Amino acid sequence: MSRNLLIGGALSSLVLLAALLSFAWTPFDHAAMDIPAKLQPPGATHWFGTDHFGRDMFSMIMVGARTSITVALVAVGIGIALGVPLGLAAAARRGSWLDELIMRGNDLVFAFPSLVIAILITAVFGAGAVNAIIAIGIFNIPVFARITRGAALSLWERDFILAAQVAGKGSARISAEHILPNVLNLLIVQGTIQFSLAILAEAGLSYVGLGAQPPTPSWGRMLADAQTMVGLAPHLALVPGVAIILTVLGLNLMGDGLRDWLDPRLRVART
Repeated sequence: MSRNLLIGGALSSLVLLAALLSFAWTPFDHAAMDIPAKLQPPGATHWFGTDHFGRDMFSMIMVGARTSITVALVAVGIGIALGVPLGLAAAARRGSWLDELIMRGNDLVFAFPSLVIAILITAVFGAGAVNAIIAIGIFNIPVFARITRGAALSLWERDFILAAQVAGKGSARISAEHILPNVLNLLIVQGTIQFSLAILAEAGLSYVGLGAQPPTPSWGRMLADAQTMVGLAPHLALVPGVAIILTVLGLNLMGDGLRDWLDPRLRVART
């Protein structure tokens, strides 16, 4: 097992543990204000300090991890649930009008970044975590569709696929029974990468006020609240900033490690 996978898995597990633990316990109530204790630096009582309302930063980071993971997990799930079938269908009907329609639809979505999509959605439905999930999820659909189609196209010419066709299996059955299992490793690695990007996207949307709304903590909004007080209380920006960096770094390292571990060609090269 590679060092990247071990380090990335440890960092990702730490963030996941903090998020899960926040359902049952946090050092303080993340929404409780204590004005006399505002802007305290990290110490024995408040491990990560307090914000401008006297709220405990460590508790907010724990609940913020829960928010970020939930948004990213659902958004990537939307991308996988819709993008993978589209990619399989496009590969099965390569060169047809369906393939062209799916690929041009992907190009259309790629033309609008997730932030622009979020602005359009919130202009109609208002800001919130659900709309952030929809915006990030829509952006993930063409990513998984392209990855799936590209990997599936190389498989459709393989002998075992031709044998399945000779046996009378249809395109849908071949895609489900033979193509999908052979591209699953690639999808797992890409899913890890997209998960880290979704964490960043959620933080970015929250930073501009389009993500989770108060009183729900969000790492991006914590950064936005801290930008006018960096000189007075630098921990307000450092704590959520480091949390985002470590989470994204852990997921990227884990994705890189999974790629090395799951790719048989790389395993042969290492031996």
